[in-house]
Amino acid sequence: MPNFDIGPLRGASAVEQRITREHRETNSTPETARGNEIAAAASNVLDAGEPPINHDRVAEIRKAIEDGTYPLVPQKIADAMIAAGFLLRTDK
Repeated sequence: MPNFDIGPLRGASAVEQRITREHRETNSTPETARGNEIAAAASNVLDAGEPPINHDRVAEIRKAIEDGTYPLVPQKIADAMIAAGFLLRTDK
């Protein structure tokens, strides 16, 4: 299919002009170009980046567990298990 340069669209938004330009450059349909742009925007919005990890604290906890000095409090463990049970419960 021939690639015609239709020039800038009058009254078109910047996004619409960019989609039209991408269409000419990639020879894809405008719908595909728009879908690609939406997917890229969604990907950027949903990307939370790297989780905040305190690597020094993780190493400290691992060492304490290996040495057997990590403080285990049965009451806290039981409370956490009960709370998790409530969160996972489904109404039927």
